[in-house]
Amino acid sequence: MVSTTLLVIAKEPRPGRVKTRLTPPHSPAEAAALAEAALTDTLRAVAAARARRRVLVLDGSPGPWLPSGFDVVPQCAGGLDARLADAFAGCAGPALLIGMDTPQVTPELLGVDFAGCDAYFGPAEDGGFWALGLARPDPALLRGVPMSTPTTGAVQRERLRSAGLLVRDLPRLRDVDTAADARAVAARAPHSRFAARLAASTASADGRAGR
Repeated sequence: MVSTTLLVIAKEPRPGRVKTRLTPPHSPAEAAALAEAALTDTLRAVAAARARRRVLVLDGSPGPWLPSGFDVVPQCAGGLDARLADAFAGCAGPALLIGMDTPQVTPELLGVDFAGCDAYFGPAEDGGFWALGLARPDPALLRGVPMSTPTTGAVQRERLRSAGLLVRDLPRLRDVDTAADARAVAARAPHSRFAARLAASTASADGRAGR
């Protein structure tokens, strides 16, 4: 029996609120459309993965991109460390948390089994992390970790190790933050909604540049 809760922490994909580092070359509306595509790909991978419960921890309101089978809970106030900690606080058993920045994620990557380990850690290429799993969720393991820095992942992993947890690593993935990231991720997942949306947005951006 699968007892893991899968958590996705995300922002509602609205222009000017998400993927602002994609502007330029993409317009705010195009950046939001790319964020929605990434979120859609992520949620569909979670929906197809083995899990006891699926939860979207959302800043904003759900839209038509949300598939069935998810509980939606609001993000708490505070920094990212506090919001991640609060997401785990709502879990009574093993949980794996991911963000919306890795549309290349697959259901197979999310099918974790905590037999033989206490935590899962998914490093990101920018020095952060794209996934964190805890067999016994403890919000204190995240509070105070400096987020969005080149050493965030190293600090978080050391926090787990210092707590005496046996950590199993997931594959390193690339977050989508910049236009270069978007191109690289789309190339790794060419059949994703994100890749299709990027192709359309790039064509639009090229058209504007040629005027």
